[in-house]
Order: sequence, then C-alpha cells, then structure tokens
Amino acid sequence: MTIQIYNTLTRKKETFQPMETGKVKMYVCGPTVYNYIHIGNARPAIVFDSVRRYLEYRGYEVQFVSNFTDVDDKLIKTAKELKSDVPAIAEKFIQAYFEDVSALGCKEADFHPRVTENMDEIIEFIDLLVQKGYAYESAGDVYYRTRKFADYGKLSHQSIDDLKMGARIQVGEKKEDELDFALWKAAKEGEIAWDSPWGRGRPGWHIECSAMARKYLGDRIDIHAGGQDLAFPHHENEIAQTEALTEEPFANYWMHNGYININNEKMSKSLGNFVLVHDILKKVDPQVLRFFMLSVHYRNPINFNDELLKNAGVALDRLRTSYQNLKHRLAASANLAVDDQEWLDKIKQLVSTFEKEMDDDFNTADGITVLFELAKQGNLYVRQDNTSTNVIDAFLTTFEELFSVLGLKIKQDELLDEEVDQLIEQRLEARKNRDFALADQIRDQLKEMNIVLEDTRQGTRWKRG
Repeated sequence: MTIQIYNTLTRKKETFQPMETGKVKMYVCGPTVYNYIHIGNARPAIVFDSVRRYLEYRGYEVQFVSNFTDVDDKLIKTAKELKSDVPAIAEKFIQAYFEDVSALGCKEADFHPRVTENMDEIIEFIDLLVQKGYAYESAGDVYYRTRKFADYGKLSHQSIDDLKMGARIQVGEKKEDELDFALWKAAKEGEIAWDSPWGRGRPGWHIECSAMARKYLGDRIDIHAGGQDLAFPHHENEIAQTEALTEEPFANYWMHNGYININNEKMSKSLGNFVLVHDILKKVDPQVLRFFMLSVHYRNPINFNDELLKNAGVALDRLRTSYQNLKHRLAASANLAVDDQEWLDKIKQLVSTFEKEMDDDFNTADGITVLFELAKQGNLYVRQDNTSTNVIDAFLTTFEELFSVLGLKIKQDELLDEEVDQLIEQRLEARKNRDFALADQIRDQLKEMNIVLEDTRQGTRWKRG
C-alpha cells in the first residue's frame, strides 16, 4: 500500500514520496501565544499529531517541527493591557499550550522554535532577500517585492490581478506596491525590538516560519501543514520568500485542515462563540475532544456544540466497553486452537482495512468506523461459550495499537487504588453471600468516589464517572 496525500498546491491526491527513504521532514505552523489556545488551534495540533503518528506507524522516521510566534502585535497589545512584558506573556501561554495539547494526547515536536530565539536567522534571511532584489528597505521597514516572484498565488490559486483588487496600503506604510508585504517592522516607541541592518525593529509574521523551517529542516521539506486559514496569505508568502531565496520548491506537500464552526456558525470573537480549550478541558475528558476532532475527515469543516461532544463521549465509551469486556473474559478463556485462525484472520483483515482508510489521505473518520467494527466483532466473540486467550489477546493488542495510532487511550485509569480495590472485592463477597443491602451500600460509596460499576456477564466492570 502507498499513502495518498491531498496536496493543496496541486488540488489533488498524490502518492507520498519523501525526499529521503524512510524519513519525513514535517513543519506545522503553531500558535501565536497571546492567550490560551482555542479549538481552532486544537484541531491542527490533533490532526497533524495523528498524521505524524500514522507515518511513524508505517515505519517512517518523522522530524517534526512546530513553532511559537512569541512576538507580534497581539502579544504587544496583551502585554500593555496586563501591564506585563512580551516575554512573560509568551512564556505563560507557551506553558499553557503544552499543558492543553499534552492533555489532548499530542506528542511534543522534535523542535518548538520561538521567533525571539531565532532572530539572527530571521535577519539573515531578510538580508539575503534584499541582496537578491526580492526585498527593499523603506523608512526602517523591509518589504517583499511580491510581483517579482513569478509564481505568487500558486498555493491559493489566485492571480496577481485578483489579489490587487483587495490590496491596500495601510497608514504609515511606504511600499513600492500595494501587494508587497512586511518582512521587518521598524520599532515604535516603547515596543520590544532587536537591532538589524535597517534599524531596531521586529520581524513581520510570515518570515519567521520560512527562516525557522530552513534552520531546523533545510531548504526543502516534505510536508508543510496548518489550518485552512493559513493557506493565504501566510503560506503563500512563505513560499514566495523561501523559493526566492533557495530557487527550489519549499515543500513537496501542503496540507490544510478545515474550519471549525460553533453551532453551525463560524467561530469568531465578534459573534461571542470563541471557545478556549483551557475552558473545555475543565468540563470534558480531553480524550473525548480528541476523538471528536478525529471523527471528521481533517479537510472537512467540523461543527462543534455540547451535544455533539457528548455523543462523541458516548461513542468512545462504547469502544472502551468492548475492550473492557474482552479483558474481563480473558481470565475465563482457555488456550484453545479451535476456530482461532478464523477469528485471527478477521482481526488481521480489520487492521488492513484501517490501514487502507488511513493511507487514503489520513482518513481518521473511516479509521474510527473500523474500530467500531472491531468492537462489534469483539462483542460477538465474548458471547461465545468457549473463547481462546490467543484470539482475545489479538483483539486487545489490536485495540491498543490502533488507538495509539490515533493518539487515543483505550485503557481506563491504570489501577484502582488499594482502598477502591478492596471495596469492589467486599461488594463481590457480599453479593455471593446474598447480602444485597451491603452490596448496594458499597456501590453507593464507590459512586461518591466517582467510580461507576456495571455488572456484566463477564464480571463487574468499572469506570470513572
């Protein structure tokens, strides 16, 4: 099998062929850290973490870089409002980002470069563009000559003439052309700034990713990814900057995830439907939010509301219930070989189907459908009178492996603490002795401890409420 990736650049699916056999260079645009991340930031974090995990599952060594924009207008504004400074604001929300995405099951990148820690590389990049005639200084600012790059608009599939209609020169800008964009901004009084050949200032937004991708991954990379809103102008400008400098393609595959709507309306601060992950995770299992995000193909828009999130939790619980039923049945199973191969072949076929769906542009939605079929087959199997440890082990291992590929946890909390464990044993003993009053009392006590019990044919199953 081969992996197919929908490439925004060509508007079609292409067979994935990394530049170096067995290795993938991948850059994902990270957040501007002036606040807690919203669910729009969470979607690319989850989606491209899953892409990375699946590539690793398929045997690739993935070099994964995701940046932090830790200086820009929003950070400067927030610092003023909070009577703080830009580095302190950035550090606070970078740590908050790590807490949120870690809870969502995302692995840390190999490198998380920050703009402020790569200023020399950014200034050098701009200087080289000036030397090549692709950029020019104007009153302490530096602008990119957009029209000089012949392929400008190739990612967003827009012509220069179309772009010109919506372009304008802002107050205070001294551009040669309204389409030119800032690479370096001269410092205003009291703002954070760095020395440069053009005076004190700070980078424009687009140049940072070009410079940091080049530093950590080289002139050309395999996959560049981010939210759909970044395709233009951010990624378009990255292409113009980098390819003007290196004179070769910047990224072979451009991937963009779809938008998130809140109750069927586009998420925005003006509509008052801006949802922070920090707030959601106070009320919802982070794994449920991740499962919800992966239940829709990454390129499609996704609608978010409390009811849909609740339904995702129920669906995830169904899968975990099947896994728990298999675990409970394992103790009562024998080391049989009768009909083992038929069931082992079924499980193997389901793994192949999962891979087929994921190979088709990382279709996590259909991959999850395969997990439900695995659960269905597992439920059918445990209803049999005679079950084999070989088959149940295969079901359990497959659940664990495929959940891991999606960054999900199939297991509930590891082990009950000693007190809860003893209470469950006492309840089982009370039931054997037909002391149902005591059994009910223990159940209520466990409920107060947020432990929910369910008595099944395979034994007593538990979960945290």
